[in-house]
Amino acid sequence: MSATSGVPARPDLPDDAPARVRLLQAAALTSTFDRFALAPLLIEIGRDLGVSLAAVAAVASGYYLAYGLMQPLWGLLSDRLGRVRVMRVALAGTALAAVVSVVAPTLAVLAVSRVVAGAMVAALIPTTLVYVGDTWPVAVRQRPLSDLLAASSLGTAAATVGAGVVAELVGWRAVFGLTGVAAAVLWVALRRLPEPERAPPGALLAPLGLVARSGWAWVVLGLAFVEGAVALGTLTFLAPAVQGLGWSPGVAGLVAAAYGIAALLTSRLVRRLVGRVSPVVLAAVGGGVLAVAWVPPAVSVGVATILASGLLLGVAWAFLHTTLQTWATEVVPRARAAAVSLFAAVLFLGSSVGTALAAPLADAGDYPTLFGVALTAAVPLAAAAVLARARYARAHRRR
Repeated sequence: MSATSGVPARPDLPDDAPARVRLLQAAALTSTFDRFALAPLLIEIGRDLGVSLAAVAAVASGYYLAYGLMQPLWGLLSDRLGRVRVMRVALAGTALAAVVSVVAPTLAVLAVSRVVAGAMVAALIPTTLVYVGDTWPVAVRQRPLSDLLAASSLGTAAATVGAGVVAELVGWRAVFGLTGVAAAVLWVALRRLPEPERAPPGALLAPLGLVARSGWAWVVLGLAFVEGAVALGTLTFLAPAVQGLGWSPGVAGLVAAAYGIAALLTSRLVRRLVGRVSPVVLAAVGGGVLAVAWVPPAVSVGVATILASGLLLGVAWAFLHTTLQTWATEVVPRARAAAVSLFAAVLFLGSSVGTALAAPLADAGDYPTLFGVALTAAVPLAAAAVLARARYARAHRRR
């Protein structure tokens, strides 16, 4: 079935599928760059504006919270307005928010502009996922989803490396200017992206009701929340941990970029494994690596251990997150946009909660405890993801 309607899924791919994927990748990259550019700038913003790391981390937490809470609204709007139209509206808002971030005179103004930016870019990645669900058959869907992950990973690496370097050479405000320019350019480019077929929408909140009545949807959403807290929430503090050792923002960004680089490269492997290896195995590999990822910095915080943690986290994300993401596109086929948007919402709600809970430890410089807590939470997450995905597969084989 199509994303949220009764339109049958096309058995073949559109002739311009590669071009569509490239535009979707550009949207995903822009969103991820904006989202991850803030972490390497936390200490620099604090120094420039004369506030604590915890205060600036609260800005990041607010961004993630807005990013998460806006997902369901964007999902419902995309059913009514169209996938491409929603992305273009969001890109226009992102560009305007970036302008305010560039000129923000105080932390309060920056916080407001970043919350608005988070609310705007929140539309991009989930809408690209739903677009893929509308257009690609389920048997090969994880391949374009892996392509989107590759673009997101590239955006992560570019943000963590580029933000630190730009902050050193030009200043932290220029980083937000880059996002604004990219959003404006992409707003124009997306005029070439065709809208996928979709039936006239029904009652506004009906898709949310379908998701709420699905037990398996609740399982997927629960796993996404914990993954957001354990992976993304803790990831925020990789660069500050390096800076806490006395290194510059540029070096900290380079070390933290290991996550994005590893996720980018590993996504190519995952793409090849789709259809050859079961989702249960992919989840098991990702969950196991996620647990191991936090061991090095929990034992000893240093450049080498944080680098190793970032690399392992990128591998884990490529395996585990794409498996959960693909699961979200199929768990409630009649309400795919709602399911995917809620998946993204709880993922970044978890990220916001994880960031907020970890901020006091980071502000105190207690990074070993911070990473130790992430390790403790990652183990049951990995086990629950594998067991749940296996039970889901068995239940649906019997149908």
